[in-house]
Amino acid sequence: MIHRSEIFGFETIEHTADLCIIGAGAAGLFAAVAAARHGAKVLLMNDRPVVGGNASSEIRMWIRGAHGRDNQETGLVEELALMNLRRNPTLNFSIWDSVTYEFVKNEPNIELLLNCSCLAADMKDGRIESVKGWQLTTQQFHSVKAKLFADCSGDSVLAPITGAEFRMGRESCDEFNEDIAPKVSDDHTMGMSCLMQVREVDHEVPFTAPDWAVKFTDETIGHRVNINDPNRFKGDNFWWIELGGMVDSIADTEKLRDELLPITFGVWDYYKNSGHFDSKNWELDWVGFLPGKRESRRYVGDHILTQNDVRAEGRFDDLVAYGGWTMDDHDPEGFATRRQPTTYHPAPSPFGIPYRCLYSVNIPNLMFSGRNISCTHSATSSCRVMATCATLGQAMGTAAAIAIREGITPRDIYEKGYVAELKQTLMEDDCFLPFNHREPTPAMAGITATVCGRDASVLFDGYDRTTGGDAHLCECNFGDEIVLTLPEARRLESISVIFDSDINRDSFEGVNGNFKRYPMRCNTFLHEKLLGLPAPLMRDFEVYIDSGDGEYKLAAEVKDNYKRLWKLCGDITAKRIKLIPKSAYGAETARIYSVVLK
Repeated sequence: MIHRSEIFGFETIEHTADLCIIGAGAAGLFAAVAAARHGAKVLLMNDRPVVGGNASSEIRMWIRGAHGRDNQETGLVEELALMNLRRNPTLNFSIWDSVTYEFVKNEPNIELLLNCSCLAADMKDGRIESVKGWQLTTQQFHSVKAKLFADCSGDSVLAPITGAEFRMGRESCDEFNEDIAPKVSDDHTMGMSCLMQVREVDHEVPFTAPDWAVKFTDETIGHRVNINDPNRFKGDNFWWIELGGMVDSIADTEKLRDELLPITFGVWDYYKNSGHFDSKNWELDWVGFLPGKRESRRYVGDHILTQNDVRAEGRFDDLVAYGGWTMDDHDPEGFATRRQPTTYHPAPSPFGIPYRCLYSVNIPNLMFSGRNISCTHSATSSCRVMATCATLGQAMGTAAAIAIREGITPRDIYEKGYVAELKQTLMEDDCFLPFNHREPTPAMAGITATVCGRDASVLFDGYDRTTGGDAHLCECNFGDEIVLTLPEARRLESISVIFDSDINRDSFEGVNGNFKRYPMRCNTFLHEKLLGLPAPLMRDFEVYIDSGDGEYKLAAEVKDNYKRLWKLCGDITAKRIKLIPKSAYGAETARIYSVVLK
């Protein structure tokens, strides 16, 4: 619902929603879609003209997540990755922006406000009543009333204007017994980077640096650049051009950009003109003027995740997301130090992250996800990467939808016994939760499955990837009939199928390894192979339903499918369900992980 009024001479547009999310980076994007798909009316406010945050065309940081084979994030993360592979085989960042925009705009339950910066909040009895944003393009204020609010802004913009508890800087090693933390606490953070991208062409390209670029010599840049490797720059995204950890990573952002840009242009000048590198046919394709941040304010929740939680694999009863990146702790001096720019402290992959890190300890209707969750500096050095932030966003958005449906607070999800439902819902939505498996739904009681007369009950084992060497999938020939039989005809609201999308991207032969797991480009090579959808992913299939009269009727004929999780929703009556795989995107057999009935 939208109303109009005036303040300070400017028009104010008034909105109401169930959930208002501030920030549309990886966390906010997936939180909004998850909440909307589970019935919540969502308003998503973003201060930039595009969504995607650090992964957008404005910053272009490649998405990273859990290390290791079979640990790729699925759920909405994989859905968006496959959308991009379908529409954007050259991994063009402008097309990527349109894919993420489409991801939001396709959801009728989401209202998206771009170019709108949150600047105020109204509080009542310790709760957030509404927030206000200024939209630069329209010169209008937007006021949003909601039941729940979620801060996915990275910088935790709601913290100083609501009184929510937060931390900023590094804890001492004694506070949480973290051996990688400094001896004395300080306000230092990891810094920010202005990235660049370069492109190989079929002719020599000169480069003239601007007069204000830093002029590097072998002595002044040798601690960062290996002059003995003439090709090193070709696979680099130049993350180590970093400053800001020694000052205020929020208040000093504009000043830091002005310091980073001369360094960035100077680094490329050195690569092009020092004579050490095979760069004559490489041109500077893009430089980011919006710094990508790693760390600033972190909220305090009912649990503060620590280095020790990470090292112990995070086996929490309320595990709703996971990480698996090393504790990648960047030196706060960044480019200015002659020490290594980061220290990779070991971390297990995967490790669990609990739900209690996703809501405020003192503001009852405030949630958060992304790099600003409730954790120490040491833990955030791993949790901050974007695929992890995305899984946190899906978990938080799903929890918010449950809280809105039940009329309870985010804390009540944990304290009143809704965690089991939350976890089950996430796994039904194809989220991997380590150390857990999905339970059969009540609608699946007594179900059996066969393919060409063979048992296919693996479709119901609750695992949707290879674990412990067990593939957990049904493999058959195209044209074979997979038949699911219920004890009696039942009313269903949905039939879900999870296909093999090759999460390790083994079928991407001859593709730059940096682009395999997440479809994001760094630098562009001249004769680079186009990407497409993974070979095992099901392309064409048919679904038939016998409602109990002994006759199958066609329920869905799907062509050019690009989803790993495919759903048929509606008022369905079924005694038997028949799935006939027709073709994949290159594989010679059909590979299906699971079928879920609700």
